[in-house]
Amino acid sequence: MPTETRRHRIAVIPGDGIGREVVPAGLAILEAVTAGSGVSFHLEEFPWGCEHYRRTGRMMDEDALERLRGFDAIYLGAVGDPSVPDHVAVWELILPIRQQFHQYVNLRPMRWLAGVPGPLAGRRPADVDMICVRENSEGEYAGVGGRVHRGTPDEVAEQTGVFTRRGIERIGRYAFELAGRRPRRLLASATKSNALQHTMVLWDEVVAEVARDYPDVEWRKYHVDALAARMVTDPGSLDVIVASNLFGDILTDLGAALSGSLGLAPGANIDPSRRFPSMFEPIHGSAPDIAGRGVANPIGAIWAAALMLDHLGHPALQERIVAAIERVLGAGRVRTQDLGGQAGTAEMTAAVRAEV
Repeated sequence: MPTETRRHRIAVIPGDGIGREVVPAGLAILEAVTAGSGVSFHLEEFPWGCEHYRRTGRMMDEDALERLRGFDAIYLGAVGDPSVPDHVAVWELILPIRQQFHQYVNLRPMRWLAGVPGPLAGRRPADVDMICVRENSEGEYAGVGGRVHRGTPDEVAEQTGVFTRRGIERIGRYAFELAGRRPRRLLASATKSNALQHTMVLWDEVVAEVARDYPDVEWRKYHVDALAARMVTDPGSLDVIVASNLFGDILTDLGAALSGSLGLAPGANIDPSRRFPSMFEPIHGSAPDIAGRGVANPIGAIWAAALMLDHLGHPALQERIVAAIERVLGAGRVRTQDLGGQAGTAEMTAAVRAEV
């Protein structure tokens, strides 16, 4: 029986490459899991991305942010194509949405699920169960810098990381609160304050100040290179990781690899204040080398849709999707090529839908 009638407006941006294949998979699972629940969606699709850029010179329309503002959430596939420089694709679509909509939390679960072949010898799936809280609005991706004397022997490029007390405090607080809700109450802070004597020293100081408000959470700081090594050599000692924009980006790709495939990993770009829509996406790229072949793993996109349901106030529906993913992968009968199998996108989607 429906417990609550709610209708959500979702902006859908399939984007480029395999994004156009995995987003329909995620939408199919949303349709299945909400059937009879009282939850429904009004979907509006936007054709933004690299093809749009080739036609118009823009990755998205000039009024895109204003149009997106009225939605409850944004569901994104992937952005990128060899015909468009990567920095153009990112800086003219993904980062404006993240920054203008105050999506300062990038939440990325990293779990090795049963039934998935993993790269770590002597480990089992239960040993890899981490979640990264990545600062998503400033840091190394703030966009401050420039280039001068282009094309000459004296050319100079400068990229400045921007770290604010407010930005560090709010991401630290989010991470500690998340850690406090998880069974182990354990948090690792990624730093490099031995070399970055200004930005990362401020990071360390502010995280330590925030930690005083969460005495029940055990925490420690790790130099990011040592943390990366620990993720490989002793992943079971880690739970919640809080990291800057760049460090979080790198560590979560490593975490996805440890989980068995980048194709499994979801991501959520969250505005905790809910003044603006949050955005949900698989963390993999557009994978132009396999686009159009119907072989992409849709799990990352399906899991991202589950994160969206949780953010919209439907945790039970999220749990149903994640449980369905776990059962399909655990059975081992349906595996996409990245997992060592032969199943295609449609077959994996059908298997998850049947379990939902």
